[in-house]
Amino acid sequence: MPNQPSKTLETFDNPSIKRDYTIHIRIPEFTCLCPKTGQPDFATLFLDYVPDKLCIELKSLKNYIWSYRNEGTFHEAVTNKILNELVQVCTPRFMRLRTEFNVRGGIYTTVVVEHCAPGWTPPQQIHLP
Repeated sequence: MPNQPSKTLETFDNPSIKRDYTIHIRIPEFTCLCPKTGQPDFATLFLDYVPDKLCIELKSLKNYIWSYRNEGTFHEAVTNKILNELVQVCTPRFMRLRTEFNVRGGIYTTVVVEHCAPGWTPPQQIHLP
């Protein structure tokens, strides 16, 4: 069956729940509509998260992101909304979403939002020579 846009996000059990590790996801084909002009806005999304008990299933994430293509929304609002919905579904230890919108009227817009679970602190990084 062909893929369809969907607001349903699916998860699966974190296979390494005892370890902090980061999942990096790059989504280069995000589209929504400008609520003022109705013109399409294009962006690349960068999602970084440290899972807790659940990980985000990628096909459902693709269809979820696709569901915004006909929505009129401001860059700041859509970035916060996506982060909030992802956090609600998988309750990560940490999550950051960066949206880099293509130029419109000579202006590039980048929005960065973060979530950190209460009581979680990132582990010390080991620096190798």
